[in-house]
Amino acid sequence: MKLIVTDRTGNIHELDARDDWSAMEVIRDANLPLSAECGGACACATCHVYIDGAWSEKLPSAAQQEIDMLDFGVAVQDNSRLSCQIKMAPGLDGLKVTLAPESL
Repeated sequence: MKLIVTDRTGNIHELDARDDWSAMEVIRDANLPLSAECGGACACATCHVYIDGAWSEKLPSAAQQEIDMLDFGVAVQDNSRLSCQIKMAPGLDGLKVTLAPESL
């Protein structure tokens, strides 16, 4: 299964994703610049990503806790999600995300 990540400089990375890992774990383990300070506890917004438009409807809706944490994110958009809350599964093979900026 693949997770396609565009980093903050525009480079595209095709990462091998393990079933039931969060997108944040896949990105972090590939040593891409994603701080993920809370380690996936949905207690910060440092794993903020943008979901490619073709994938937005294929993901489960964000829970209220994730929506609340996105209030602390930088440059939040309609397609913003916390990568720690996206569990990889076969139906998400090829998911495309872009790392959100860390600051403006």
